[in-house]
Amino acid sequence: MATTAHRFHPGQRVTLTVRPTLSDAARGVYLVVRQLPATGDDNQYRIKSEVERHERVVRESQLTAAARS
Repeated sequence: MATTAHRFHPGQRVTLTVRPTLSDAARGVYLVVRQLPATGDDNQYRIKSEVERHERVVRESQLTAAARS
């Protein structure tokens, strides 16, 4: 199964699109920690918020590029 290249890269700032299953996720900007293998047709990432102690694993479809400040 062919997947597309990862859209986001380690060190890039992203915003998590919060869905009901992620309602406890911190709002705001996250940092991409690592690219992970795809599940199905969706790339995955390990991301970290400055306000949470743990990292999260999310699908690319749950992320958008954060606005530059």
